Amino acid sequence: MLKFLKPFLPAVIAAPLFMFLEVLMDTYLPRIMADIVDIGVANRDLDYVFRMGAQMVLMAFVGVIGGVGCIIFSTLAGQYFGRDIRSALFRKVQSFSFANLDKFSSASLITRLTNDVTQVQQVIMMLLRMMVRAPLLIIGGIVMAYNLNKGLAFIFWIAIPLVVVLMIVIIKIGFPLFMASQDKLDRLNLVVRENLAGVRVVKAFMRETREKEKFGIANEDLKNISIRAFRIVMAIFPASMTIMNLCIIAVLWFGGIRISGGSVSTGDIMAYINYMTQILMSLIMLSMMIVGVSRGKASVDRINEVLEARVDITNPASPSVAVTGRGEVEFRDALFRYPESTGDPVLTNISLTVERGETVGILGQTGAGKTTLVGLIPRLYDVTSGAVLVNGRDVREYDLEDLRKRIGVVLQQSILFTGTIRENIKWGNPDASDDEVETAAGIAQAHEFIMQQENGYDTELGQAGINLSGGQKQRLAIARALLKNPEILIFDDSTSSVDTATESSLQKAMQENLQDCTKFIIAQRISSVIQADKIIVLEGGEITASGNHQQLMKTSDVYRDIYYSQRKEEVLVHE
Repeated sequence: MLKFLKPFLPAVIAAPLFMFLEVLMDTYLPRIMADIVDIGVANRDLDYVFRMGAQMVLMAFVGVIGGVGCIIFSTLAGQYFGRDIRSALFRKVQSFSFANLDKFSSASLITRLTNDVTQVQQVIMMLLRMMVRAPLLIIGGIVMAYNLNKGLAFIFWIAIPLVVVLMIVIIKIGFPLFMASQDKLDRLNLVVRENLAGVRVVKAFMRETREKEKFGIANEDLKNISIRAFRIVMAIFPASMTIMNLCIIAVLWFGGIRISGGSVSTGDIMAYINYMTQILMSLIMLSMMIVGVSRGKASVDRINEVLEARVDITNPASPSVAVTGRGEVEFRDALFRYPESTGDPVLTNISLTVERGETVGILGQTGAGKTTLVGLIPRLYDVTSGAVLVNGRDVREYDLEDLRKRIGVVLQQSILFTGTIRENIKWGNPDASDDEVETAAGIAQAHEFIMQQENGYDTELGQAGINLSGGQKQRLAIARALLKNPEILIFDDSTSSVDTATESSLQKAMQENLQDCTKFIIAQRISSVIQADKIIVLEGGEITASGNHQQLMKTSDVYRDIYYSQRKEEVLVHE
């Protein structure tokens, strides 16, 4: 992931250089202080004290400039680094196939795009500030203290290994906890997202108490694992401080003995204590930095899991030349099994030819593979074996953008976006004129209810079209697909919330205006497909019957059962 720092190399270099300046000043200050005590104070030379004191103030000011410069450049590098990783993650997610999206939950992707990136960003800024300061203070402090008095150096060789061993133990215990805490955060985000998306269902079924309990459990789990992780981390500080205080006592004890013997001055002992404090505080800082890196490593792994995910649907190296204005579709012995699945195929032995302008109805029980079948046409999934052809060419030979431009899809769940009604319809064709938008809305039987809105096509929609009914949202989704002027149009049970009268008007309008467009209609109601040129019945992922309404009434027991059961229901409703 360090490649994301390359564009900001000047800032990455400048931050440690400024920190080096600060460390240089910090390392030399105790030496000056020792001279003030041993020379200025001991000889009562105030002129020397003031002169060296002014030098200390100047050096401290230069150190402040170094520290501020490091903060500025490290912050710039970290913020731009975070921005570019978020952009890369978002682009990667946009390139995912449906199979990739099935692997990562939306809650997990949101956590990786936000919390995980923030964790890594903080680690980068911390490293740029501390990766120079801590090691240099340790090295510089040891060198300066050793030059002051070699006899007291044995204290360092005892203290430093103790702190290092402490860090290794704590990090080894803490890293799995950091990874687990991110997983718990994923779970919490999932609970929140599900609750907010289904808040009306929750209230309708009076399940608020249950949802509060579910959130409480996820929230408590996250708190518990976070506390466990931070207990481990916080153990570093008191343990290191204990070691540091023992070292200071040792310096005072053994230094006092040497002062009595005349081999060490009072100023040297004061400087020694300062260097000891610098060294051990730098070790604590280094340990906290390593803990931060360990925590960031958990986030890096999760980010890289997304960035390195293999996108199974990509553009061919040499896409076929586009063939326009047709719309023929053919399935050749197509078989589909979800990636990494070991169970039975979702679709088996699918062979079907659809001519330009034909309407194909698709019926079948839930789980029969209807949605998967039509999803193979725009390559939302790829066949495991066999082939799907559009205009005589295998869909895997097309440029993805070119293929999907010629296909309009109205999904089972009508997703609308925050913005105006006009903006939502123009998702199908951003360059469409207002007349084209209104024409598409008219065919979709949406124009009338749109004009009843206070601001017509400029009415602002709430999140996910919250201020519209289910049927109205479906009609806007249909208008959005129609505006593409597609060669192939797919309806995935997309009129389920539309009343039969409106659906009948919609079918009539499409017959009049979309004669050359090939249409696939997944439906639960036979009335939605009864006029189709071809109706297929899917059972267990296989086509068990195919033909028009009259043919299927003669040849398919399943079709007849569906037809008569729905007719019976209609009669009961009318009665």
